[in-house]
Amino acid sequence: MAMILITGGAGYIGSHCTLEMKRAGFDCVVLDNLTEGHKEAIQTKDFCLANLGNIDEIRKVFRNYKIDAVIHFAASCYVGESTTNPQKYYYNNVVNTLNLLQVMVECNVKNIVFSSTCATYGNPEYTPIDETHTQKPINVYGKTKLMIEHILQDYDRAYGLKYMALRYFNASGADNKANIGESHDPETHLIPLVLQVALGKRESIKVFGNDYDTPDGTCIRDYIHVNDLSSAHRLALEKLFKDKQSNFYNLGTGKGCSVNEVIRSCEEITRKTIKAELAPRREGDPPTLFADNKKALKELGWQPEYTKIDDIILTAWNWEKNRRY
Repeated sequence: MAMILITGGAGYIGSHCTLEMKRAGFDCVVLDNLTEGHKEAIQTKDFCLANLGNIDEIRKVFRNYKIDAVIHFAASCYVGESTTNPQKYYYNNVVNTLNLLQVMVECNVKNIVFSSTCATYGNPEYTPIDETHTQKPINVYGKTKLMIEHILQDYDRAYGLKYMALRYFNASGADNKANIGESHDPETHLIPLVLQVALGKRESIKVFGNDYDTPDGTCIRDYIHVNDLSSAHRLALEKLFKDKQSNFYNLGTGKGCSVNEVIRSCEEITRKTIKAELAPRREGDPPTLFADNKKALKELGWQPEYTKIDDIILTAWNWEKNRRY
């Protein structure tokens, strides 16, 4: 079975993807510097503590393992921080990816699945958003991901490096069959923040605006379960091995859920009253953001298992109550 290098495999999505790949029979090695990931989350015995900012450390990993493909998660991913500290994001996301790609070219490793984002689209001109939507990111985080997509196109033309760019919408949930889940510091995602209110770890959840042009006035987002994201990575890699053609896909459920709907669902599942406080709108928050996922469904044969927000939140709640890191 092929050996897959998973960068950022100690992180939220990376750890779940490692678990998915192992369950499918792939051999996996995780590369992570543990600045934001958790050693407890790593789902393979083969782990390399290394920094993508040090190209010699990357070369050492490729010398020690016969890598057949890379799934690249390692990145900084806080939208607000990317605006206040762009240098960190251009180095950590773009420069470090260039280091990784250089070693891949040196070692003749021709396949990479790249963790991209719907933030490359910017403010939506229409919804649901399909892959032909104009890419005009409005924050540095989205800009760095779009830059890498462009770099991958150039490396395909110049060096024959084939890629899959997967544009996530809102990753959520946790794997109930393993002791891994969502754990960020600081936490910025809505579902874990709401659940932490239910557990008494926070006093309230802020609702940023209730006067949007949506049915209940709060923003609508597309919440996709982390296990469904992981299965899409596996399918994308398998298609890359088979067809040897680069491509890009949106990963979302194709349905939106409002902030108020998430809070109500969390209350029903936890059987707790969750205090919500109205706060001013955040700049750059579009009213509605959800995916057209038809391309991934058709071409990857992908079928998201978690299509109801209640099912997603239940897995997140089971993790949040018993989290180990």
